[in-house]
Amino acid sequence: MEARRRSATKPVQSLKPRKTISLEEDSTKASDALPLPLYITNAVFFTIFFSVVYFLLSRWREKIRTSTPLHVVTFSEIVAIFGLVASFIYLLGFFGIDFVQSLILRPSADVWNSEDDEEENEVLLRKGDTRKFPCGQSLDCSLAPLPPSAPLVTAQKVFDEKPVAVTTEEDEEIIKSVVAGTTPSYTLESKLGDCKRAAAIRRAALQKLTGKSLSGLPLEGFDYESILGQCCEMPVGYVQIPVGIAGPLLLNGREYSVPMATTEGCLVASTNRGCKAIHLSGGATSVILRDGMTRAPVVRFGTAKRAADLKFYLEDPENFETLAVVFNRSSRFARFQGIKCAIAGKNMYLRFTSSTGDAMGMNMISKGVQNVLDFLQTDFPDMDVIGISGNFCSDKKPAAVNWIEGRGKSVVCEAIIKGDVVRKVLKTSVESLVELNMLKNLTGSAMAGALGGFNAHASNIVTAVYIATGQDPAQNVESSHCLTMMEAVNDSKDLHISVTMPSIEVGTVGGGTQLASQSACLNLLGVKGASKELPGANSRMLATIVAGAVLAGELSLMSALAAGQLVNSHMKYNRSSRDVSKVSS
Repeated sequence: MEARRRSATKPVQSLKPRKTISLEEDSTKASDALPLPLYITNAVFFTIFFSVVYFLLSRWREKIRTSTPLHVVTFSEIVAIFGLVASFIYLLGFFGIDFVQSLILRPSADVWNSEDDEEENEVLLRKGDTRKFPCGQSLDCSLAPLPPSAPLVTAQKVFDEKPVAVTTEEDEEIIKSVVAGTTPSYTLESKLGDCKRAAAIRRAALQKLTGKSLSGLPLEGFDYESILGQCCEMPVGYVQIPVGIAGPLLLNGREYSVPMATTEGCLVASTNRGCKAIHLSGGATSVILRDGMTRAPVVRFGTAKRAADLKFYLEDPENFETLAVVFNRSSRFARFQGIKCAIAGKNMYLRFTSSTGDAMGMNMISKGVQNVLDFLQTDFPDMDVIGISGNFCSDKKPAAVNWIEGRGKSVVCEAIIKGDVVRKVLKTSVESLVELNMLKNLTGSAMAGALGGFNAHASNIVTAVYIATGQDPAQNVESSHCLTMMEAVNDSKDLHISVTMPSIEVGTVGGGTQLASQSACLNLLGVKGASKELPGANSRMLATIVAGAVLAGELSLMSALAAGQLVNSHMKYNRSSRDVSKVSS
């Protein structure tokens, strides 16, 4: 495999080890012009800045309470304003001196042996070309250290950029310091300035620490810079999941090729068969019933009466506009919709609901909730905020409140499947499907005490589409809440099938949607990024596509069960066909 990799790429000339520069040769700093050491000067101005800010905010709040005009200022307030302006100008103009120098002069591997001794080390490594290469470049790591005289050079892979080269001796020193615990693994990206190299060094250190090989886990061909501080911390590689295409799914008059990332055999093929049956029958129709993400903090009072006072205040229609203004001020797209309160003794749970544009919206609505909590603290100073989330939301857990009230996008999708299509494509009958749906999806789920699980396998399709399009896979828990209904129509000749999904949580911006592979899948569906015409349109369209794909998957699997095809299809696509009874022990 390694031979094929090298032959498929152009030969790369090795780069010389980086030149080290002694502090004695270049020790002049711009901060030497200051009368005091830079850290002391910064501490003084930081203290002045935050002190006057606190003072002015306190005075401003007091004036609001006493109805004193804000433009009437005292001598102490004038001095505070002057101090605020002076400290702000200093911090803006001078605080970044050492930071700029740190970009030019970076410590060598010897310095990373101890974070507390960084100022006492005598060698700094000049790395002027550190960020010239994106983090997607590869770096070959193995358990056995390479000869110190030969530089380690990476080969060009997926991205058409120059390879990254680092000296083996330098990397080995960093690996040793990570293994010894003197260099925290999570600091490698910031210290090296190279996300790909950091992942390779972390991977090598992990192999040495555990004694286990990671040779089957790919490292090359991934843009590690794209996940920095956003999607995954301390990466050592990435997992490959195949993506299949089901469709075309004819939904609301448009055709969609639905990407599904899965390792389960038959899933894509089954969903594809459902799409075919829907297409031959004229397509499906999907409607958004509700669109609102939720967040529910938990607060506590000294008495239940005080908790009830807040409940009455929040649910009073006259206070809606005030709460909406406070909630919406932290986002251009968040739009407050309402609050549902629940009391448990002197504890209260406030379930906020808000539209969030094309984002899934958890961070967006959390900011708005914090705004309201801060606002309420003035009139309810005895309110103790226990947590920004009290599980009354409810996120990533099966909950009746999501099944009843909805969370994210509430969608219903339906189709009428012609009798001929049921017989020729699905290989079953309308009567058999209606009977099986009643006994399996409705009665069987009720016997099991299911919560939102009145379906055949909605979570299969939801999770596959979520992974392919960069959604949060853990939210398949509530997003897979689905009620599948089947009924014979048109004198029992045709089949009416519908899926009702009250809490599909999707977004087309933020999170994993910005990664290259997931972004490509969103682009395939025509919902990539934020909608320029109507904020939230892309995420709502994605929710309808998810529901349409679930409809196709439900139709096909139920048909396979009714026709007795399930075991045979899985044995054909996903299992060995050997008769194990004939295999000798």
